[in-house]
Amino acid sequence: MKKILIYIYSLFFLINFTNVQAKFNINARTAILQDFLSGKILYEKDADRKIFPASMTKIMTSIIAFDLLKRNEIDLDDKFIVSENAWRLSESGYSSMFIMIGDEISVENLLRGIIVSSGNDSCVALAEGIAGSEEEFTILMNEKAAEIGMTNTNFSNSSGINSPDNISTVRDILIMSNYLIKTFPEYYKYFKEKEFTWDRTGGEPIKQGNRNPLLYKNIGADGIKTGYLAYEKYSLASSIKRKERRLIAVGSGFKSKNQRSKESLKLLTWGLTKFETIKIAEKNKKFTSIDVWQGKQKNINAYTKTDIYKTIPKAKKKYLKVKIEYDGPLAAPITKNEIIAKLNIYYKDENIGTYDLFSSDNVKRQNIFSRLISSINYLIWGDV
Repeated sequence: MKKILIYIYSLFFLINFTNVQAKFNINARTAILQDFLSGKILYEKDADRKIFPASMTKIMTSIIAFDLLKRNEIDLDDKFIVSENAWRLSESGYSSMFIMIGDEISVENLLRGIIVSSGNDSCVALAEGIAGSEEEFTILMNEKAAEIGMTNTNFSNSSGINSPDNISTVRDILIMSNYLIKTFPEYYKYFKEKEFTWDRTGGEPIKQGNRNPLLYKNIGADGIKTGYLAYEKYSLASSIKRKERRLIAVGSGFKSKNQRSKESLKLLTWGLTKFETIKIAEKNKKFTSIDVWQGKQKNINAYTKTDIYKTIPKAKKKYLKVKIEYDGPLAAPITKNEIIAKLNIYYKDENIGTYDLFSSDNVKRQNIFSRLISSINYLIWGDV
């Protein structure tokens, strides 16, 4: 017999993203906005249009290093020697950390030179130190891009400087940014640093500020990366965190620095004010308790193996329902971590998520006498 438990949340909202988005627009050639916890895309504008990602490429350059750091294959204190190839980018008018040939620079300083100062020279120095050459390093970048689902991206260098083959989309940059924040929280802190001082060889120390304008607005922004190319104009991958909630936005084709700042903030603020993220279930924590038939205990706790969040428009209130469905009565024996039910989330009649519920413990079957009593009770009283 199919059993259904229904939970109606005290917060009631009807999801209608199309109507909400139809009344909103930002001045960018292409853009996208995501709620980090639920993964819900809240806004998109031509999000699969090809772009030149410019210095947003440096997010992937950092990810490759973070991967190696996490696997203990390199260390933050390891030092790489600067080649002439890397040094030349500090002399050619591009954004630079201003490193010198023969300098031995730690991985951590190179990362800060990449993330905070947006140094193209530090990108090449890091790439050569890790892979031997920038060309070999881009192979690692493209392998990682494919691994995390960036299906419309090709990296041809480590810095994002002019190259017709260095292409992506704001959707793919969003995927990359989400992966960065989720996978490397211990290293993501570098992206909120507002300045970096490099004690360079042969001159006074150089202090450079982070180019991300949102970091200076005291709004909870903590990343991620700006970009600029003459053709693409201005771009920005940004993130804001308010209490437990985080939004990620990516925009490209802003006409000016001021527009990049203003419109990115507008997009993030719109996401915060128009939507709310509701926590449905916490990973590996009790979600509900289900009655057990002929078991040595009368019920068992059920849990999900993932955090479950849903992002809902604030404006249109309707019922949000969570239904627990299972074949019942739930008969013993039950094995720990066995799938015992389904968690279905509905807006009215629309199912917007189905998840497995697992048993939190082993439940042994009753002895034959106890099972007989249970059967009689069930027949008379309908009580398991």
